Amino acid sequence: MMDTRARTAAPPSKESTTSKPGFRPEVQGLRALAVLMVAAYHIWLGKVSGGVDVFLLISAFLLTLSFTRKLESHKPLRLLRHWLHVFKRLLPAVVVVLLAALAGTWALIPQSRWPDILTEAWASLMYRQNWQLAAFAVDYYAQQHVHASPLQHFWSLSVQGQVFILWPLIFAGVAFLQPQLAKLSPQRKAATHRQLLFIAFGAVFLASLVFSIEQTANNQAHAYFDTRARLWEFALGSLLALAIPYLKPGRRFRVFLGWAGIAAMLACGLMLTVDRSFPGFVALWPTLAAAAVIIAGQSGSPFGADRLLGSRPLVMVGDNSYALYLWHWPVLVFFLLATGTTAPSLLQGLGIMTVSMLLAVATTRYVEVPLRRWKWPDVRSWRAAVVIATCGALLALPVTVWQSAITAEAAAIADQPHELTPGAAALSPEYAGEPSEEALIIPAPAAMKDEWANVDGKCTGDNVPSDPLLQDCLQNEEPAVVTKRIVVLGDSHSQQYTAALGPIAKKHGWEVVTLLKGGCRFGAQSPERPDFCNEFNKASSAYVMEHKPDAVFTVASKTHVDAPFETEVPGYLEGIKPFTDLGIDVVGVRDNPRFSFNMPECVQKKGKDSPDCNVPLEESLAASSPMDDYVGKVERLYLMDMSDFICEQGTCPAVVGNVYVYKDDNHLTKTYVQTMIPMFEQRLLAATGWSAS
Repeated sequence: MMDTRARTAAPPSKESTTSKPGFRPEVQGLRALAVLMVAAYHIWLGKVSGGVDVFLLISAFLLTLSFTRKLESHKPLRLLRHWLHVFKRLLPAVVVVLLAALAGTWALIPQSRWPDILTEAWASLMYRQNWQLAAFAVDYYAQQHVHASPLQHFWSLSVQGQVFILWPLIFAGVAFLQPQLAKLSPQRKAATHRQLLFIAFGAVFLASLVFSIEQTANNQAHAYFDTRARLWEFALGSLLALAIPYLKPGRRFRVFLGWAGIAAMLACGLMLTVDRSFPGFVALWPTLAAAAVIIAGQSGSPFGADRLLGSRPLVMVGDNSYALYLWHWPVLVFFLLATGTTAPSLLQGLGIMTVSMLLAVATTRYVEVPLRRWKWPDVRSWRAAVVIATCGALLALPVTVWQSAITAEAAAIADQPHELTPGAAALSPEYAGEPSEEALIIPAPAAMKDEWANVDGKCTGDNVPSDPLLQDCLQNEEPAVVTKRIVVLGDSHSQQYTAALGPIAKKHGWEVVTLLKGGCRFGAQSPERPDFCNEFNKASSAYVMEHKPDAVFTVASKTHVDAPFETEVPGYLEGIKPFTDLGIDVVGVRDNPRFSFNMPECVQKKGKDSPDCNVPLEESLAASSPMDDYVGKVERLYLMDMSDFICEQGTCPAVVGNVYVYKDDNHLTKTYVQTMIPMFEQRLLAATGWSAS
């Protein structure tokens, strides 16, 4: 996605379609085809196309041609000057789009997402957005934030930026090594620069491809953004650039290669679930397809693919491809947010593409081209550094001010008197006050990402599981005198109640151990994720059988977005019976509602009193608790229902007592659960008959 023209190291052949020396319009057209694939697949199909992989290959191809030419002509590499020149050209358009995206964020995106997007803005500016997204992608609880980001697409630019720093170092290493090797064996012909580069990039290709295949199979969400899993795509482009002088297929074969490559590129995203399998060996499909097009080159035939790729419209799109890639994603995201739609129609998509193209042309014409032609920064390296620093400052200043304002607001919200924010206590019959309408809702939107409850830390001593599936075992700080040992099983809906169970345990001298896995409700079977969850539940069940705690805490029903809104947990009684047979108490709490939208964001957009943010009870929970069917079937099973402190007067609101009830579309905030502690403790002791001492 670099904004450089597609040039080769060789002079133009007789078959060249342009009078500019070394210009390859078919490569510029290939770049255009790749960006159109990326935008079209994002807009209409909502999936990955493989076009980004083509971009990565092309950028390395062009970079390698340039540096190989320098090496073989014995010109100095001047790495610092090169790096400054590259980022001086790339950053201005990046900053323009980032500033526009931040303006759209302020206007259209709920406040709870602002901190993450501002962090991503810094990451995009510093070319580390891919690592930022990788950290979110492997976090079950953060996936929704990643998907909604208008800056998500900057990950590939970050990978490229990192390679633009790394690749010249490889050339510098070869430039240093080649004469040293010649001195070591003067009687033998020393390896040439090109041969050493073949070895270097061949090693990178093999090592990275093996790593990519392994990581994609085991942790695809992280591997997708991992630079190490993408290096082989750049290495393939470099190997292609090194080999291109020796690849001289005949005219007919060029025609075949060109059209076969284009067909394979277009078919990749349609035929493969590339968003789930990239960037492992499957990414060889689009990259080899692009390589075939480049090898085909200029066929000299009226039927060659280069006639299409070298056409004026595609070359024009290629000239604007960098800016088009930058603009298309935020334009799409903000359109969906502004209209409230989940996917654009054909006509709407064409409108998004048109707006993106107009913005791209304007950015290229009025930002990229003038700065590219501006000679002043190229005279001295420090001048290019000044341009880069100025671009960074243009983004850093508003982002810093914005982040400071968010921090100040969060502090002001947190410092409110507790009586203004009673939360669940406002639903207690004993509550005599009335929540102030002037009070600010807690927690602050900026603090919403910290609303996950957890106990104190990693399991220690005898509590450490032997099964690697349970490596995320946590426990509270062990009391001086342990009066009861409790193991919490299940998923994030069990986890959220540790915000109440933890303080209660500390008060009563209970030791609490949590064995939790996102999306895995505890039971004997999991129809939604059988391969993943059943093994985890078996392992956690074996842990309980081995350690024999006094009690197990679970969530005993399961809510759904659509009707039926609440059901029994599949295999729940079967799963807990081995525990109760051993004399272990089991506490089962009723599940909380799930919604089709983000509840705090609804409040931030429409206000806490909006009917859209106060869902009818009959559309949230079953008329009677499914847990009623458990009564009398298993001894030592104690059931708790806290739904009357979550829903009130026939509705399930987003805000109760000036406290956000939910942190997203289905998880209770830690702050709200903490306001339930007195009622939770009372019902827990009443249900189980445990001593309050």
